[in-house]
Amino acid sequence: MKANRMEAFSDGVLAIIITIMVLEFKVPDGHDWHALLGLGPKVLSYIFSFVYVGIYWNNHHHLLHMIRTLNGRLMWLNLILLFWLSLIPFTTAWMGESHFAPAPTALYGVILLLAAISYQLLQLAIINQHPGDSAIFKSMGRDWKVKVSPFLYLIAILTAYVSPWVSGFFYVLVAAIWVVPEKRIEHFLKGQ
Repeated sequence: MKANRMEAFSDGVLAIIITIMVLEFKVPDGHDWHALLGLGPKVLSYIFSFVYVGIYWNNHHHLLHMIRTLNGRLMWLNLILLFWLSLIPFTTAWMGESHFAPAPTALYGVILLLAAISYQLLQLAIINQHPGDSAIFKSMGRDWKVKVSPFLYLIAILTAYVSPWVSGFFYVLVAAIWVVPEKRIEHFLKGQ
């Protein structure tokens, strides 16, 4: 199997995740603008999650272009990542329904943390396909975003019980760190 098949499958799963999230919206009872106000927390949690899924889609796309040989290990690591991402619609809905109550907000972070760890494992497996003295191996081994994100997620999970807004700040911070795909991957791909 070629890596583009795994990428196409992943793209389909991510598209379904986004579709499931938007289907959680129910039409409000009223027929004026005021009726939409009750959807505020749901819309905000949807925006969070849409951005996160988009960031994963974008970075995942770049990462898969570094694969030299697709094997069963990479396929399983990719499936584990997709598993955690597939739980985002559930936590998104619960967080929005509960108006960012502590437990749903913390669980949202747990899912994001597990997805981040899965992404890190996939990235490490792909990087290890390259020689230890290669530029991509050396530069990606020092990837600060992969190292700092789990720490920030842990802070977000813990602060969810203090203030969901503080927790949300850390979720936004991690998203801001990852919104631009890894430039070292682009430089590596241009050099091939």
